[in-house]
Amino acid sequence: MNTANTFSEDTTGTCGIMQAALRLNVLYWLCMFVADSILGYFINIDPVESAPLKVVLFGISGGMTYLMARLLIRLRHRLSFLQKALLCFLMAAITAPIYTAIDFINYTICQYPKVVDFDPTYSGYTLIEGASMLFGWSCLFVAVLDNFELVERQRLLEIARKEALTAQLQALRYQINPHFLFNTLNSIAGLIEEGAATRAERMVLSLSTFMRTTLALDPMHDVSLADEIALQEEYLEIERERFADRMSFKISVPDDLKSALVPSLILQPLIENSIKHGVGATVGPVEVTLRAYREDNRLHVIVENDMPRDDASANSRPGIGVGLRNVDERLRVRFQDAAGFLAGRISPSRYRAALILPWRTA
Repeated sequence: MNTANTFSEDTTGTCGIMQAALRLNVLYWLCMFVADSILGYFINIDPVESAPLKVVLFGISGGMTYLMARLLIRLRHRLSFLQKALLCFLMAAITAPIYTAIDFINYTICQYPKVVDFDPTYSGYTLIEGASMLFGWSCLFVAVLDNFELVERQRLLEIARKEALTAQLQALRYQINPHFLFNTLNSIAGLIEEGAATRAERMVLSLSTFMRTTLALDPMHDVSLADEIALQEEYLEIERERFADRMSFKISVPDDLKSALVPSLILQPLIENSIKHGVGATVGPVEVTLRAYREDNRLHVIVENDMPRDDASANSRPGIGVGLRNVDERLRVRFQDAAGFLAGRISPSRYRAALILPWRTA
């Protein structure tokens, strides 16, 4: 995360805390106003007559606690919880005499022109009352502030986790087998040497379309199964120019499954693997099939291809290289245990790669 983003997010977080402090401040002193009016009623203090004095007293107190909140917000990253508690006590000790003085001034104005004598006992009770309310507000706000800090840390951790996940998925997705690109360029060069300019041009356009589409896809955004298959057909158009005489490709996907969501380019390594270890390693005709079906809340996508028989004993698991390992890793990172990947021979001359994905639709 760069410095500009960090500054912007910190400013946004501070503004959110300030707004919460203001709302909490208003709500707190409104509750104090109501509670004081109710208690005053039971000791024969008219709540209506005393309301203007309470508005002034609690309004000024609200201003003091808002300034206290700003100070706590400014120092929130520098103080421990105990230090914040001590600061709350000190702020209450400083502002409680101001609260008592305002209450005495209010009472003096209310009794004017009658002279009011200073009553130490009453003022002491008022001092304790003010200190209790101001300290209670401070402790309440510290609790709210710590909760904000916890939520903010969780948010930043989630952002960092998503950025790391995105980077990992991009790295996995962009590890495209270089043999595909090299073989395609060699095939184009061969077509040009043979004088098949039209086929070479068609192959270049197909390669350009495929590469532009794959690089534009966001690895964190899913695509429909129909779109993923359409992209693989673009890839197969390139390979058909190389193996047109002996490669066939069949798709068996019901229409009601084509809206299912799959990670972008998740089929690319499977199709590429079938071409490399099936068509590329076999002299005769090779059939590559892609089929899908739904089982409960799982989408199964299977790619199969013919293979030469003569290497069955020497290599029982061909093609388990970077591409297929990346598929397995992408699914593990993205879905954890909710998805699966299986690959291997199902017969001496047949290979299968199977995806098991959570069923999701757009």
